Amino acid sequence: MFVWHVYVLFMKEDTPKDGEHKLEVPDTRPPAMFIADDPGLDFLNSIGTPAGTVIEWLANGEDLLAWLEQAKLIDSAIAAAIRENSFPGELDEVAAQARALREWFREFVLTHMGRPLTAKALDLLEPLNRVLERDEQYRAIVARPDHPRYHHARSGLELRFLRRWSTPNSLLLPLAQAMAHLVCYEDFSLVKGCEGKACVLLFLDRTHARARRWCSMSICGNRAKQAAHRKRSPGKPKSKPLKRAKRAAPINSRIAP
Repeated sequence: MFVWHVYVLFMKEDTPKDGEHKLEVPDTRPPAMFIADDPGLDFLNSIGTPAGTVIEWLANGEDLLAWLEQAKLIDSAIAAAIRENSFPGELDEVAAQARALREWFREFVLTHMGRPLTAKALDLLEPLNRVLERDEQYRAIVARPDHPRYHHARSGLELRFLRRWSTPNSLLLPLAQAMAHLVCYEDFSLVKGCEGKACVLLFLDRTHARARRWCSMSICGNRAKQAAHRKRSPGKPKSKPLKRAKRAAPINSRIAP
């Protein structure tokens, strides 16, 4: 019952209807951040606080298409086809579902991160399986890409997984697949949160010593260095005023009578 309730919750999030107020996002947003070393965690990082204020990169349908392209989860041809075949407001509704799916998965990751994931978590992932079972993937023989790494291949053809993008809701499928890959093939003990103050970004620590601390050294890492420097050097001490030399007695007073 609880699992189904969660599933309905993220699939039925309130979405803006025609004429209602929609989520406005300033055009001054920084580029989306892909620093997690895993597309499933990058999806969670599609909302963050890189400049100290909350930035939402999936505010509407166009945002969702742009983010999926940047994440290399769809290509420009798929984005164009879905955009062309969508009704007004339909993509915005899918973006709202994506945001709800993201926050459901965030709760799961925050609960289990830092230790290996076990089979006991399977029941909690039922909402994700409900999305995955909609997939219309199939295999097809296609031309092999003309790339130097394929020049020694024995055939100019390859067997590839393809997907039928039948509705705008299909955009949830590559997101669900990325999340499923994280829970099935990655070590959850390597999932970490940035140590930056107020930073909510997550990443996989693939460093040799497992010593990664920041989402990005150029953002939170640099801020931490600056803060540490200020703590060591709180400022120049106020200089004490120079003591005035005592005025010497007049020469006449130093001459004995």
